[in-house]
Amino acid sequence: MTTRTIEPVNRKLWYAAIKPPMYSVAIMPIWVGSAVAFAETKAFNSSIFFTFLLSAILILAWENFSNDVFDSETGVDVNKANSLVNMTGNKSLIFWVSNFCLALGLAGISAIALQQKDFTVIGLILLCCGIGYVYQGPPFRLSYKGLGEPLCFVAFGPLAFSAAYYSQTKAWSNTNLAASIVVGIATSLILFCSHFNQVKDDAAINKKSPVVRLGSKRAAALLPWICSSIYALTVLFVILKVFPFWALLSMLSLPVAKRLCHVIGTQYDQPHKLTFCRLIAVELHFWSGLLLGLGFFLPWV
Repeated sequence: MTTRTIEPVNRKLWYAAIKPPMYSVAIMPIWVGSAVAFAETKAFNSSIFFTFLLSAILILAWENFSNDVFDSETGVDVNKANSLVNMTGNKSLIFWVSNFCLALGLAGISAIALQQKDFTVIGLILLCCGIGYVYQGPPFRLSYKGLGEPLCFVAFGPLAFSAAYYSQTKAWSNTNLAASIVVGIATSLILFCSHFNQVKDDAAINKKSPVVRLGSKRAAALLPWICSSIYALTVLFVILKVFPFWALLSMLSLPVAKRLCHVIGTQYDQPHKLTFCRLIAVELHFWSGLLLGLGFFLPWV
């Protein structure tokens, strides 16, 4: 009887700890960047695409797992039931698993670089990894100074997009840069939304997240403007003919953005109810990115 009660809870905790939906953060830059490359060159290397995709997922696993390790050292996760370190009680194990994921991910990117006989892609991804480390790792811990969102934007926006596009074309693109801004904002939005349910724990250790700095009410009021910028920029780039008309497909994700703003806007003062609001932000990121990428593919298929 006891086993039946505990096991579902444990499964939910493990799911929350491993965060499978969060891996769309790694997938979308590769998907959209490669879609832009296809739209501009009419060529697509599927082996590079899937190698890059798997490598990006492994590198993000490194970041997620190592962040749990680093957070355990500051005490910010003391009340976090779905921390991998808290669940296993073995910080060293999680640390080495994270490093193994990083090694495998970089091996995949290195294989792409060797195939191309050009190390630009591995250089860009190493920059992303460097940002991933200073984001949470000692002695930097820049996320604790409120710099998490801009770091996230740069790593999962312009840098990751440039790497994905370059892996297909060995060139650069202003259109790809524009797409990276749109998806980069959506990515940073996930991190922004993750602060609402832990604002008290963050404030207790002097972690100056945007929600701590602004207060939950003002941060919630800012959210619709952030969401609107994703769609406003998409429309602007279509008008300027930087994006194809079909990029407007991403507007179909508007109901998810509206739901996210409603949930946080009406419950910002009840953090215990906002534990899963980041998943709504992930849903927004996934659908807006998927549809944006389709907008680049559809005119040519």
